[in-house]
Amino acid sequence: MNKPQASNRGFRMTRRRMILGGSLIGGALIVGYTATHPMQVAGAILQGGGSDPEPSAFGPFVRIGSDGWVTVVNKQQEMGQGIHAGIAAMVAEELDADWDRVRVIEARNNFRAYGLQMTAGSNAIASNWDAMRNAGAAARAMFVAAAAHRWNVSSQSIEVRDGVVSHPGSNQSATFADLLEDASRQTPPQSPTLKQPKDYRLIGTDRVHRKDSLAKSTGAVIYTQDIQRPDMLVAMVAHSPRFGGTLARFDASDALKVKDVVDVFAIETGVAVVAKTTFAARRGRDALRIEWNDGEAEMRSTPELIEYYHQIAAGRGDLEPSDFGTKGENPGAPFDGDVVEFAFDFPYLAHAPMETLDCVAQVEGWNVSITSGAHLATLDQVMAAIAARTIPGKVDLEVVPAGGSFGRRGIMSSDYLVECVRIAKRIQGRPIKLIWSREDEMMSGYYRPMSHHRVWVQMGADAFPARWRVHSVCQALTPIGPNFQATEGITNSPYFSTASTVDGKIFSPSFPVVVGFWRSVGAAHTAFVMEHVIDQLARRADRDPAAYRRTLYEKAGDLRRIRVLDELCGKAGWGSPLEAGWARGLAIAEAFGTIVGQVAEVRLVDGRPIVRRVVAVVDCGIAVAPDQIAAQMEGGIGFGLSAALYGAMTLKDGIVQETNFDSHPVLRMNEMPAVETHIIKSTSRPTGMGEPGVPPIAPAVANAMLALTGSPTKSLPFLSGNALSNSDVSSQS
Repeated sequence: MNKPQASNRGFRMTRRRMILGGSLIGGALIVGYTATHPMQVAGAILQGGGSDPEPSAFGPFVRIGSDGWVTVVNKQQEMGQGIHAGIAAMVAEELDADWDRVRVIEARNNFRAYGLQMTAGSNAIASNWDAMRNAGAAARAMFVAAAAHRWNVSSQSIEVRDGVVSHPGSNQSATFADLLEDASRQTPPQSPTLKQPKDYRLIGTDRVHRKDSLAKSTGAVIYTQDIQRPDMLVAMVAHSPRFGGTLARFDASDALKVKDVVDVFAIETGVAVVAKTTFAARRGRDALRIEWNDGEAEMRSTPELIEYYHQIAAGRGDLEPSDFGTKGENPGAPFDGDVVEFAFDFPYLAHAPMETLDCVAQVEGWNVSITSGAHLATLDQVMAAIAARTIPGKVDLEVVPAGGSFGRRGIMSSDYLVECVRIAKRIQGRPIKLIWSREDEMMSGYYRPMSHHRVWVQMGADAFPARWRVHSVCQALTPIGPNFQATEGITNSPYFSTASTVDGKIFSPSFPVVVGFWRSVGAAHTAFVMEHVIDQLARRADRDPAAYRRTLYEKAGDLRRIRVLDELCGKAGWGSPLEAGWARGLAIAEAFGTIVGQVAEVRLVDGRPIVRRVVAVVDCGIAVAPDQIAAQMEGGIGFGLSAALYGAMTLKDGIVQETNFDSHPVLRMNEMPAVETHIIKSTSRPTGMGEPGVPPIAPAVANAMLALTGSPTKSLPFLSGNALSNSDVSSQS
């Protein structure tokens, strides 16, 4: 039996450490590490992290070839959300390029050229709004200056359209290709003139479609799973079946007898099996005999954890809470009069993207090369350097598209990528492809946290809330600082507008079960809490749920929500009759600056909700790519409805019970409702769209079920075959 290698588990990179340790100096990011790392690294310089981008006179994001084609460099992670369309459209609009002659390529990780490369928080379009428009406008100005000089005319008299530069006064014209050499010698303006929204010809139109559709449809896109390298080996890792479990000892003798298995060794996260093929690696892993140490592992089952959460929320636990959203005098005073009480339970949720976790890495001395669908490329570069005991500037990270993520590839510890680098460091000089099976990924955690919310509302004489109290119990997503993600969507809610006093507490228990960012983060459960409570209060007051909301929005002065609500009611036919057995449910939520309202049409068959139609209204600022906004809304509704119907990761004696799609069903095509998306016209800066479609769908369905049955939903999923049970605390009506 082999004893495991000693692990260095003291160091953990967090967002806070990254921010506190980093500063920009002379085009380099100086990243400080804590002394808990075994190298006692005081700092490292994050510069190129790979080869420089192809030289371009038009800056790092725009390249124009001698054939006149415009290539836009995308520094964000493409994981299925279709950001190519919006990124390219912002450049092409200001450049006045021919949209049919614009293409997009992926950038390698390169801080010096592109700055921080992190795709999270639905930020791809919003964070690039200025940079990409300025890049396009600067390139356009260079072509205009070149044409004006060649034709000896003023720049103001030059026009550009669809890649053709012209001077109407002299009837002269030239293509980008014709002017390329002269334009490349111009000095790019530091503050180019940008178009006004009224002058857009591309942004906001149906012309903006994905640039990668054909390649994806024909299988031409290369994902990490497709990567093949000379002399490459495949690795799989045996992990503890329990969170917090560690390796005690293992016997690799049978695994080493499997044909094509090359090596077996312990790493910090388990036992790695390295082989010539994936099949051999899996067979070798199955042949391992392992003894795990569960001394610090999570051994409880889901019902026990739920009961613990209930005790905490009721004030009978031993956990000190943090305050949030407090206003008014004497917030802790007892409630009196007409008080309504609610409680909700939400399970752990897995991300379950179609492409499981994978990475290709090669370590040769100080040099590390990685190919992966990296979500947080800059952070992944730093974490890979720590794992390889080198400096980030020696890490070359090639970012390729990912087949989904929903937050799983955006883990602050860069867990699977670091695991691959550690294996590659042991197998010096040969490329290693790490593959996680579906079971590996489903059981590995970094779930959306399980949570419990308890709400007390003291009603006023006008049937609107006079006081609120909210207790939220939810694991923290970051180990340092307030657990604000657990209450986003509750804090500063417009529904507090009629209340003289609001007080909330967040309890953040710590378990070995690891949690992470899941699509729409805190709003994934807080929107359900607020939207389902409001419908129950409206029903209790015998008022229409839409009208009840409108009054609260008016008192809060929330004009954006009022506009969304009014548009939603109109498009959905709110208040008009439906066939017998059908009902409408409404919910409105904000995430990442975007407000989304949804109305779901629902009926019940043997207690099972059937959703046939969802009408969605979106206020996301300027709609750069309306077709992609509609696609994101459809995808978000399908993702959120799937979780609401089926999603739950449960534990039995600490072991995850849902290990693949047989025990963790997802929404099928025949269950997907028809989705209608309507976009509010706006001239405001664009906000996020990758995640905001998720939060409203579950409460919209629950509110329709409330209209049908009069009974509230107290826990998710709706089709509960898991250990979650309805809370003993019921909503009064």
